Amino acid sequence: MAIFTDPIREHADFGPGDAEWLHLLVGDWQLVADLGFADLALWFPDPECGYVALAHVRPSTTHTVFHSDFVGEKIRSDLRPLVDKAWASKAIERSHETDWSSEMALRVEAVPMVRNGRTLAVVTSHMDLSSSRMPSRLELTYRQCAYDLLRMGTLGLWPDFASPTGSRRGAPRVGDGLIRLDADGIVQYASPNGVSAFRRLGDVESLEGRSLAEVTASLLTDRRLVDETLPLVVTGRMPWRTEIESRGVSLSLRAIPLRDAKERFGALVLCRDVSELRRREMELVSKDATIREIHHRVKNNLQTVAALLRMQSRRMKSDEAREGLEQAMRRVATIALVHETLSQGLTQNVDFDELISRQFRLSAEVASPSQKVSTERSGVFGELPSDLATPLALVINELVTNAVEHGLQDRAGTVWLDARRTESGTGEEMLRVTVADDGVGLPPGTYAEGLGLQIVRTLVTSELGGTIEWTERDGGGTAVRIDLSVDKHR
Repeated sequence: MAIFTDPIREHADFGPGDAEWLHLLVGDWQLVADLGFADLALWFPDPECGYVALAHVRPSTTHTVFHSDFVGEKIRSDLRPLVDKAWASKAIERSHETDWSSEMALRVEAVPMVRNGRTLAVVTSHMDLSSSRMPSRLELTYRQCAYDLLRMGTLGLWPDFASPTGSRRGAPRVGDGLIRLDADGIVQYASPNGVSAFRRLGDVESLEGRSLAEVTASLLTDRRLVDETLPLVVTGRMPWRTEIESRGVSLSLRAIPLRDAKERFGALVLCRDVSELRRREMELVSKDATIREIHHRVKNNLQTVAALLRMQSRRMKSDEAREGLEQAMRRVATIALVHETLSQGLTQNVDFDELISRQFRLSAEVASPSQKVSTERSGVFGELPSDLATPLALVINELVTNAVEHGLQDRAGTVWLDARRTESGTGEEMLRVTVADDGVGLPPGTYAEGLGLQIVRTLVTSELGGTIEWTERDGGGTAVRIDLSVDKHR
């Protein structure tokens, strides 16, 4: 998978963790763009063109400055002196309010990203001044927060490797709610959405001037369910995420400590009401559990049917009737095995290699109680949808049984099972399954198919939508090849 630092790896003098630090920056700098109401671009020196743009992010809190994508392009001549100066000084450099075009005036800041005393790249912040007005307190606070984070970047203090990088849905964003704390955890500012989020938890007073930790503690109705990271998040001491739940409301919180070269002087806390999101997730979990329970019960019922067939077969005086019931019992057990696998997973896909490994050996052993038959597997089936796994397992069971009973005919031998996944000329994913034996081979001329082979042909053509072919195996014996499309069953 291509990553944005690939074009510079040949000439970048990165130390351990430097590339990962830049990736962490790009993964989290939407926060700064939203707080600063500005487009951000990441620049890195290039031997041929001065600097090349590695990444670009647009703010979601205001309109973008750059409508076209310039990632991979060289730096403009009017921007390069500012970037050069920031790279050399390792400090934030700001341009004067300049008319960069006839349509808008921009304020540009160049921020060197410094780690272990070395400048790794330069972030430029581009803010449109053409529609400037008297900024509100929210805007002033947001911009100060953006500046503080970028300033931490020049000191190598942000981004922090301890920051959450998990994929859990519901990560709070700037627009969801922002609270700024001082070093003691006292709220200096809370955005309207931040205040609303805590009011939904039950707090009706203003947040400003109060300890966020004390406010949060007063809202918790069941402290046994409190995440152990909560105190460190609501005091702004650690760059972690947590969730609190009270009165049916779930609030996701993320803290970003603000530091300078000497100490922590405050923190940002992002908050988001994720009640509806968590409710839907719980519904999905409940549905998944219900589906798994259904598969478990179906498996149990099928095993009960197989046991009843086994008991009935023991009472049969006719060998032919006893054999018919035993074959029916094996077919039911094969279907039960698929449902057992489905009852243990979270998806409707089956790890077919694990399933068929047990079934393959079992089918050969049951069909050959009085002869020595070895089994060999090759290739990979991979994960298969359940509506394909069940008929395919039945088909393989019948073909292995047929190979042992009719191909080897009461003598020692080997049965092979091979799987190959390929791509057709139209881009369709195909699966080829081959069951072979080193027995007597195909009978001459035409021959009547028994019930087992009739079941196989019906399942392959109707359920699997594939083709089946019987051929002589090289070296003697019989080979049965099945071709089917995996994509049609997804």
